[in-house]
Amino acid sequence: MISALVLINVRRDAINTTAQALLAIPGVAEVYSVTGEYDLVAILRLARHEDLAEVVTERMIKIEGITQTRTMIAFKAYSREDLEQAWDIGVE
Repeated sequence: MISALVLINVRRDAINTTAQALLAIPGVAEVYSVTGEYDLVAILRLARHEDLAEVVTERMIKIEGITQTRTMIAFKAYSREDLEQAWDIGVE
């Protein structure tokens, strides 16, 4: 399973419709409205790198409100349990 985060700039008048359009794409698991340099962050969960290429370069590009994207592929996922265990090492 490939996980990726896509940081997305969107026209201000199209944030809600763009988020809904992103959620209609298979492989887009979640979309967040965020503060800062980007307007939306999409979380992708896909089976193959080819699927990632299709979603980002073929499907997302067709969404009219998107002005720019930055894609980051996740190498390792840390769950809350992993982090709690790391902090609990040697503590009794």
